[in-house]
Amino acid sequence: MKAIRCKEFGPPSSLVLEEMPGLKPKAKEVVVQVKACGINFPDTLIIQGLYQFKPELPFTPGSDIAGVVKEIGDEVKHLAVGDEVFGFVLNGGFAEEVVVPSNTCFLKSKKMNFPIAASFMVAYGTSYHALKDRAKLAKGETLLVLGASGGVGLAAVELGKLMGAKVIAAASTEEKLQLCREYGADQTINYSEQDLKSEIKRLTDNKGVDVIYDPVGGEYSEAAFRGIAWEGRYLVVGFASGTIPKMPLNLPLLKTASIVGVFWGDFAMRNPKENMENTRTLMKWYDEGRLRPHIHKTYELKEVSRALDEIINRKVRGKLVIEV
Repeated sequence: MKAIRCKEFGPPSSLVLEEMPGLKPKAKEVVVQVKACGINFPDTLIIQGLYQFKPELPFTPGSDIAGVVKEIGDEVKHLAVGDEVFGFVLNGGFAEEVVVPSNTCFLKSKKMNFPIAASFMVAYGTSYHALKDRAKLAKGETLLVLGASGGVGLAAVELGKLMGAKVIAAASTEEKLQLCREYGADQTINYSEQDLKSEIKRLTDNKGVDVIYDPVGGEYSEAAFRGIAWEGRYLVVGFASGTIPKMPLNLPLLKTASIVGVFWGDFAMRNPKENMENTRTLMKWYDEGRLRPHIHKTYELKEVSRALDEIINRKVRGKLVIEV
């Protein structure tokens, strides 16, 4: 089988496409013939050695997969060879085959094609876990989403609206904000042209926002937090800006606000039953036509480096997908 390999930490251009031996599953694993693999911002960090964990070199990046079950382990009961599935792996997705833990591998909806299925798990799984489990977002509350046109950001806009919140989307261009409005954003902030803190206060009549969803970090984090409401919840989702912000701790004190970490991948591994329940809810909403992942563009396996560069250069709205 062919696979993209990271042999040394570095930029996307350092990745290589190689022929690899076929894979075999352990007792609680399945081998999936990959049809599509979604690209997520952490993929750009993992290959540079900048993520929370560093895989042992060499490795194959890619985590958000969809395909057909090729072989199952002895203890796998809920899947069979030939099933069309989607799932999550820590790495290994940018390949023709991947080994997937059976507790993070799910039957694909018949209404989903493979690219849609491969763009679903990480974006919607992260955002739903963040809003439901970590923020406990309630109907009628106000949600601010930073980096709102990206993969997880757009999912958060869509889910926040579906969960009954008033949604304010913040992004860097009018083109990106227009997409956010199409996905349900009630109000928008262009933080490359408008003062984020002032706009938050203006749009909320000085009450502030109840929940802040931040996958960006960097210079906008503190400004956003200064616009949080009493007993607000600030969700730390990621650092797409490349900078981890430092937050003055008097800010949560003054608003009795919470800074809440969100690490969905670890949650999914530690709490498979709860993650399964969340996934079933998301799949139900998709089948009902209430969720619609936005795919910006698809690439071939040999074009992984080019696709990762597109994300690093912030040229993407929604998701990029590798079709195998």
